[in-house]
Amino acid sequence: MLNIAELRARHGKMTQKQLAEKIGSSQTSISLWEKDINTISMPYLIKLCKYFGVSADDILGLRDIS
Repeated sequence: MLNIAELRARHGKMTQKQLAEKIGSSQTSISLWEKDINTISMPYLIKLCKYFGVSADDILGLRDIS
């Protein structure tokens, strides 16, 4: 499973705020997704997948990536 924090780290130690600006979300939302407090809505899941070049399965932990 690739969590959002790992994906941010792989992209030059991107901050939550920077990611939020890239996908049109808030830093608070990114933080809550990373802590599994809130679930990612479909529109933002799609934006995350496109931005990071990964599948929804990867982000949601539905398959393991090496």
